[in-house]
Amino acid sequence: MLISVYLSERVRDTLYEQRVTEALSDASTRTSLVQQQFDASTASTPALVQSVVNDIVRRTQSPGSGAVGTMLRRSPSETAGTSLLPFTYGTSVGLSEELQQSLRDTGTQHWQAVELTSGERPRPGIVVGAVVSPPVVGPYELYFVYSLETEEDTVVLIQQTLALAALALLGLLAAMALYLTRQVLGPVQQAARTAERLAAGHLDERMTTKGRDELALLGRSFNEMAESLQVQIERLAGLSLVQQQFVSDVSHELRTPLTTIRMASEMIYDARGGFDPTTRRSAELLHTQVDRFEALLADLLEISRFDAGAAMLDVEHLDVRTVVRRAVDLAAPLAERMGTRLDVEMPDVACRADIDPRRVERILRNLLANAIEHAEARPIEVVVAADQRAVAVSVVDHGIGMTTRQSEQVFDRFWRADPSRARTIGGTGLGLAIALEDARLHAGDLEAWGSPGVGATFRLTLPRRAGVTVTESPGPLVRVEESPEPEPANLLLGPSPASVPGFDGEEGTP
Repeated sequence: MLISVYLSERVRDTLYEQRVTEALSDASTRTSLVQQQFDASTASTPALVQSVVNDIVRRTQSPGSGAVGTMLRRSPSETAGTSLLPFTYGTSVGLSEELQQSLRDTGTQHWQAVELTSGERPRPGIVVGAVVSPPVVGPYELYFVYSLETEEDTVVLIQQTLALAALALLGLLAAMALYLTRQVLGPVQQAARTAERLAAGHLDERMTTKGRDELALLGRSFNEMAESLQVQIERLAGLSLVQQQFVSDVSHELRTPLTTIRMASEMIYDARGGFDPTTRRSAELLHTQVDRFEALLADLLEISRFDAGAAMLDVEHLDVRTVVRRAVDLAAPLAERMGTRLDVEMPDVACRADIDPRRVERILRNLLANAIEHAEARPIEVVVAADQRAVAVSVVDHGIGMTTRQSEQVFDRFWRADPSRARTIGGTGLGLAIALEDARLHAGDLEAWGSPGVGATFRLTLPRRAGVTVTESPGPLVRVEESPEPEPANLLLGPSPASVPGFDGEEGTP
């Protein structure tokens, strides 16, 4: 576009300069011819001189030179008594004082650009002036008017041609750019779409490759990578299915011998009164460990159901506060035994939601068992909060706490923050993992926060309506502000946690 503008300007200037040169040359020739005819004239009276001058000037006007008008004016500096009438032939223009003064001062040829107003529209032109001396009357100013209309039309035509050429070139460049963009970005966009499809689980998706250039090589490499990923994912999926089936089969197969072992352990446990102290203690340990083994099998079966996608909700529209009270009541004996106080904070109004009460109660019992084990005899807070969309239950302890990394791993199966720390209330190592799966089954969430030496918070968030995913929780996650000193508590000696009715720490399938 800039080139076309530059070329247009250059053509216009060149044509203008060329036309001015031609006009000056033509005017000089005409002036010389007029002066020669004046010098050869024998007219001696004003009337004859007027007639001769008019005739000579009129004959100098020829259409082939581009001159469109001729004017004869008396020089203002002439004071002779005899004068001629001003003469105009063809187009006349206004003469500037600057042009007339230049002629009076130098007596040589001068010119200026003018605008010709005759006709339908204004046209560019120039006027060339020179001094001539007719007989008897003295010096006069002779002006020739030239039109630049032809040159203007030529410039307009060239500008239009260049503009059309520029537009055509821009269109061609745009088409080439679009073609090259599609050639380059097309495979990249296809790779992005294919990657999205692969990420969505469509492992058979592949790119279409053509040619032997770098983009085709990229497509083939992408397809090879996708093929390798598909093989690895399918292999791992197969191994996962085998593992899940193995866990499920083993859990089911162990139930039969476990039932026999439990019957035998119950008989031994019931008859322990007649045993010596060592045998009696062994019978009690056997009874406790059989209970733990049975709980572990139940948890493994529950995990296998989650892995297989077979877990289902039995939804009821209930007040969550009722489930919280029931879970706290079941945990109270264990908390009293561990010297821990349970403080419950709930709204005065009902917090109804579509929940599976068995699973929600299991979540809360697992959270309470975990808090009691790590509270180090400090109070535990159970906080219920609700808004129009969700209900949240937070379990806050002021015990040993945990790091940020540990809070991210706490829901992993069989994970323990301190492997050297022995479990004080039993458990299978799967309770929090099952609790997280139960929360997700409700389209809710279970989050953990902790700080070493300060405590930990577990927040369960459940939607009020089944199937509605919640994005915000009405309850705070970070609630721990200080670690209160443990208050004196009556440590009642009682049964082990596993033998507390309805509460075994980390529960599996009832």
